[in-house]
Amino acid sequence: VQVVESGGGLVQPGGSLKLSCAVSGFKLYEDDLGWFRQAPGKEREGVACFSRRDDRSFNAANVAGRFTISRDIAKNTAYLQMYDLRPEDSAVYYCAPVDCAARGSILTGMRSRSPEWGPGTLVTVSS
Repeated sequence: VQVVESGGGLVQPGGSLKLSCAVSGFKLYEDDLGWFRQAPGKEREGVACFSRRDDRSFNAANVAGRFTISRDIAKNTAYLQMYDLRPEDSAVYYCAPVDCAARGSILTGMRSRSPEWGPGTLVTVSS
């Protein structure tokens, strides 16, 4: 399993970014795909998951309504569209095949199924 994240950068508060996750070693239509982030001095947290079984995405409560996962099956690439970015969204973002759990539309838990992480992509939200 190999993933390569890209698309991060510096954006002003209220701005948008779209991250990409190029996947090899597994097929997006066979596995759930999740996005995590890790800010300096903090633990990695799950922010969004696309469930193959439910054919929909689930978001953590702190990004609900602002982040959206999409997939391009033909390219085996996933995306994280982020709107209304806030300084607290600043972090390195990672994607991975995952097992995720949700309650309603809110992500309640997510665990990477890969023992390794990609390089990540840095998102900085600052004026």
